[in-house]
Amino acid sequence: MKTTLFYKNTKYSLLSILALLLTFSSCEKYLEEQPTTVIDADFVYTTEAGLKTGVISLYKFERDRYDNSTEDFMGSVLMSSRSDLAFSRSGYTGLMGRYQRAISPVDLGATFASTLFWRHYYNIANKATAIINAAEVIEDIDEDVRKQVIAEASFFRAHSYFYLYRMYNNIYVTTETITVDNAFNVINDRSTDEEIFAIINNDLTYAIENLDWTGTFGRITKGTAKHVKAKVAMWQGDWEEAKTQALDVIEGPDTPHSLVSSTADVFTGDRNTSESLFVIQSPIDEVLGGGNETMMNANYVTQYFQISGIESNNEQGGRGFSRILPNNYLLDLIAEDPNDTRDDNTYFRLKWYYTSGDNIGQEVNDYAPFPSSNYTQYYQRMHPSCIKFAQEDGNEDSYTIRGNVLVYRLAETYLIAAEAIMRSSGDPLPYINAIRERANASLLTSVDEQAILDERARELAFEGQRWFTLKRMGQNVIDTQITSFAGDGEDFPANLGVKDPRTNWMSHYINWPIAQRDLDLLGPDYPQNDGYN
Repeated sequence: MKTTLFYKNTKYSLLSILALLLTFSSCEKYLEEQPTTVIDADFVYTTEAGLKTGVISLYKFERDRYDNSTEDFMGSVLMSSRSDLAFSRSGYTGLMGRYQRAISPVDLGATFASTLFWRHYYNIANKATAIINAAEVIEDIDEDVRKQVIAEASFFRAHSYFYLYRMYNNIYVTTETITVDNAFNVINDRSTDEEIFAIINNDLTYAIENLDWTGTFGRITKGTAKHVKAKVAMWQGDWEEAKTQALDVIEGPDTPHSLVSSTADVFTGDRNTSESLFVIQSPIDEVLGGGNETMMNANYVTQYFQISGIESNNEQGGRGFSRILPNNYLLDLIAEDPNDTRDDNTYFRLKWYYTSGDNIGQEVNDYAPFPSSNYTQYYQRMHPSCIKFAQEDGNEDSYTIRGNVLVYRLAETYLIAAEAIMRSSGDPLPYINAIRERANASLLTSVDEQAILDERARELAFEGQRWFTLKRMGQNVIDTQITSFAGDGEDFPANLGVKDPRTNWMSHYINWPIAQRDLDLLGPDYPQNDGYN
């Protein structure tokens, strides 16, 4: 493998190092390990306390994508807008979700994605690499601390490269630390799939071997690493490995994880449950700092409070502005079983109720039956909404709230196990039916690819996984699902024609374009993804 850094521009590399040091300083007051001297590069990379500080900073960088206020906090919701399950109503996120932006290396959408994903994850990978390489050679450090530092940093590097690969495909990976000496090295080609997966799997293997099953809430554990290792194996078509890793998290002798008893309990409180595998912590915490208030939830909830007699309240999802909504395809999947508890007031809110006036407590029916003349107001004010990211104690008068975000949870591990078993050997029914039984839905008697897709839709919609699932299953699957179900078709005629995601979709959108500003930092022969040249 070539030994170089990702960006060849010295100025950019030095700015990255400066940003790292500044971030360490800004996080200092939140850390358990309080250095008594000024935090600089020498402290970070040559002392035990510095390396522990550096690892904690990786959690802050991971949270940055959710905290970034770009276009109504697009970084936290963009991937959910581009799927077969969503209707993107308005705003710049709507343009992205309808394939009107981020479809060219030079458009503004590609630049947004560059900041929120490409540069974001390379930044984390580069910083994790510097920490790993420093921890491997430092003397005068407790060996358990060394292993813990390398394990957590290895997870973040693997997770970052895995995200970049799934989104962009043509990526470059390295285990070399950024230095001024190698800043001018030119990268002219992407890494091979073999090189990419070698680093990812080696990092995750180390993390699995050296992390504990339990730890401080919000930090990476053995279960987190095993879950991602199973996801990586699915992308490689290694069904036996995926099955092994997933089953160990679900039912291994040492696993502390289990499904919570009801769908109503999955997204309550701070999300610190037996089902949680990785949670982005936003409220201020003594170990991991704290994030900003975001509009993540507001993007998903309607402006129901615009209706006379109903005020914004946490019980109904908080204050929203209806950017990204569940489409009819997803709502029909949920409605297939009338007993499925994932419908109203757990994962989604389907009905709204008056909070004042003569009709207090009664269901709002301003636009029922659904009249075509009022479809725009219906979608803006009364359409069903995803409430997975609402906060019970959120500020009801504000679009922005502070709350923890579930990134990975055990329900997905069950569905990974079901699919891996279906594609290899064994009985997948107990694992997919465990999810359905928890939701009080009728049990399946057989499992095929469509059953997996449907159940992942019901359980994991708007959690940022759908796009990657469609892509992993292949070009034909993503083409069929997007062109058949994306958007809401005739029910929202304002999004037909040039705004229809079904007709705008092109097969090469399966890979995002590498923004031209990023391509310009690479060698002249570095390949753009097919279809964008």
